[in-house]
Amino acid sequence: MKCRELLAEYAETAAIYLPRGEVPAAGDRFVQRELAATLRAVAEGGREAFYEGEIAREIVAAMVQAEGLLREADFAAHRGGWEAPVRGVYRGYALYQAPPNSQGFAGIMALQALERFDPASTAHGSYAYYHRMIEAIKLAFIDRNRELTDPDFHSLPLSRLLSQAYADDLAGRIDPSRALDFDSPPAGSDTAYAAVVDEEGNAVSFIQSLYFEFGSGFTAGKTGILLQNRGSFFSLDSKHVNALEPNKRTFHTLMPAMACLDGKPRFLYGTQGGEGQPQTQTAIFTRMADYGMAPHEAVAEPRWLWGRTWGEASRELKLESRIDKETVRLLAEAGHDVRVVDAYDYRMGHAHAISIDGDGIRRGGTDPRCDGAAVGW
Repeated sequence: MKCRELLAEYAETAAIYLPRGEVPAAGDRFVQRELAATLRAVAEGGREAFYEGEIAREIVAAMVQAEGLLREADFAAHRGGWEAPVRGVYRGYALYQAPPNSQGFAGIMALQALERFDPASTAHGSYAYYHRMIEAIKLAFIDRNRELTDPDFHSLPLSRLLSQAYADDLAGRIDPSRALDFDSPPAGSDTAYAAVVDEEGNAVSFIQSLYFEFGSGFTAGKTGILLQNRGSFFSLDSKHVNALEPNKRTFHTLMPAMACLDGKPRFLYGTQGGEGQPQTQTAIFTRMADYGMAPHEAVAEPRWLWGRTWGEASRELKLESRIDKETVRLLAEAGHDVRVVDAYDYRMGHAHAISIDGDGIRRGGTDPRCDGAAVGW
């Protein structure tokens, strides 16, 4: 059973997630008393309770016992940031993404390159539709892999990468008949996306992740807190832009997106899936913005996934089986390493979207590949 060995590795984790040594069955009662007590302490004591109080001391004690490196001073020194998003433009839409150390700018780069092609001359679902998107993503990934890390440690050339001149350059590098030969490092697998719009029009596009399904698998003492392992993205090559260093934040894939029109939110969209996030976002956004699809249609339509994701070392172009067979043949003929997968394949991500029309009507779409929901009230 997936992740069972990881959950069994640490006694504190096994006691919670493998009660009586077994994975809980569907319908079993599942209780996390330690985590409940921790959340109650945070609710009552706020930030200080977590970063400077008993919770921090318990986490550090567990880390020291396991020969970890975090200390109380690290917790006390931590400060969250209030960051401005990166911005791009696509056919009059203002595109907003999380800033570095997020890969969000790669999604903007791909869209701005695709803006150079007229959607009216490209049938949705055709060879040209898929090929151009895949190639635009690959080109954006080349720059992302070269530049992305903690901006406090490396000055990313975002003004150049997000410029219209550079979008022209990227679009000009897309060979209409041949796939780019390119490799990219693997990404992780546990992420959850949510979008919310309230009655006053306030909009939130949000994403959260542990990296792997159960993060590091390490539960910190009696806190019930499962520690993440997103530091796995760091490189141990000291010359790499994302090399592991003290006080440094790693490259990460989380990129909740929002597109505004005339200064107001028009589309909120996002997905989990590591490197699949900018790929799925590009499909969903263009389907809504260029092809007039409602969110549920844009999310449900057949998708692709290029390259390594979900921790798998692969350069495949995975195509859902609902994609037209002639389109699949042409993509393979162009040099894509095609593999046809299930009609609604879980590896394509679990995407969700909200559109807000000019008259204020909200429409939501949730992914048939997952157990999400679109709810209005």
